[in-house]
Amino acid sequence: MSRPWLLVDASPYIFRSYFALPELTDPDGEPVQAVHGFATVLAKMLREERPGRLSVAFDESLTTSFRNEIFPEYKARRTLPPPELEAQLGRCRRAAAALGAETLADLRYEADDLIATLLAREPPPAGERAVVVSSDKDLAQLVGPRVELYDYAKGLRYDQAGVEEKMGVPPARVPDLLGLAGDPVDGIPGVPGIGPKTAVALMAEHGDLEGIYRAVEEGSDLPVRGAVRVAGLLSEHRDLALLSRRLATASTAAPLDHYARRAPWPGPDEAALRALCDEIGASTLADRLLDGLEA
Repeated sequence: MSRPWLLVDASPYIFRSYFALPELTDPDGEPVQAVHGFATVLAKMLREERPGRLSVAFDESLTTSFRNEIFPEYKARRTLPPPELEAQLGRCRRAAAALGAETLADLRYEADDLIATLLAREPPPAGERAVVVSSDKDLAQLVGPRVELYDYAKGLRYDQAGVEEKMGVPPARVPDLLGLAGDPVDGIPGVPGIGPKTAVALMAEHGDLEGIYRAVEEGSDLPVRGAVRVAGLLSEHRDLALLSRRLATASTAAPLDHYARRAPWPGPDEAALRALCDEIGASTLADRLLDGLEA
């Protein structure tokens, strides 16, 4: 089997490193534990997966996503990263580049969108596979015949059947599910009063949002307890359901034309990696990161 294309959602691993590790500082006293942890996790990932191509997407759009333009409350309740973490993001991106990744970031499009756009533009051909590495369940919508989702921290991999078993709907219907049930973590409202179990039951019978609303308009029976109440909620909040689905859908319109495609994975840039490690006062880290890595 050919080596996989790894598409890494960087944020979960940067945040986890920052909060899980003790404070580490560079020679100027600036915190760098997120850089240490993220680089270590990424290098370990590379040793285990032996990728043929490596893409790492970063979130720069924490408050400036196009989703905030259409729904200002999107992710409004999320706590922004502390300045000490935000100051490390540039070095995290340099670490990924030094490990051989094509790095992607945009002020209007999130990491999910960057990964979705890459896969839409360059879908894996027959005989090859892509592995989306993230703990974000929303990215399950990208899973397909040659694309799997890998929750690296938990060691869990999801193919199409795995997504349906976990979420109750096939990958392509994940945005519809979130359109109904919402996602409080991301501030996606969904339809008030409808939770995941009800949403899954509705979709099992009627498919997607359009099918469900067609059934409501025709007065068809809904396969849920309190069907009359649920039909009323759906009718009252139709616009909110459609908006929520749009918020939950990974965009494939991210502007990636200015990024140079770097495939196959060239392996680490030893000089750049050592320079970064020296800069953060961790010269021995470079040896640990480079151990066992080659193109």
